[in-house]
Amino acid sequence: MSSVAKKRIQIRKKRKIAIRKKVSGTAERPRVTITRSHKNIYAQVVDDLTRSTLLSSNGTKAAAVEAPEGIAGKCSVSYNVGRALADEAKEKGITSMVFDRSGYLYHGRIAALARGLRDGGIEV
Repeated sequence: MSSVAKKRIQIRKKRKIAIRKKVSGTAERPRVTITRSHKNIYAQVVDDLTRSTLLSSNGTKAAAVEAPEGIAGKCSVSYNVGRALADEAKEKGITSMVFDRSGYLYHGRIAALARGLRDGGIEV
C-alpha cells in the first residue's frame, strides 16, 4: 500500500474518532453505522448502551428497489441497503436513528444510503 493510501486511511480514522465522540445510540434512537468497501456497502443499527447490534444489511442481502432518478450503479445498491434497513427497523418499531458516517464524506454512496433510510420512513 502506498504512503498516500495509508495517509488517506489515517485521516478517515481520525474523522471517525471525532464523530464517535459526539454520536451515540440508545434503545429509542439507535446509531446506524456504515462500512464501505470497493464493491459493497454494509450498514448496522447499534445500541451503544447495551453494546449490541440490532439490525444489519449489506449490498448482497438487500433486495432491489427502484431507485429515484439520478441514482445509479453502486449508489443504487446503497439506496437499496438503506430501504431494506428502514423496512427491518420499522418491523422492530424503530422510527428514528442517529446517522454515523464512520468518517466517510457525506456524498455518493453514503448520501444514497441515508436517502434510502429517509425514503423508507426513518428519521435520520
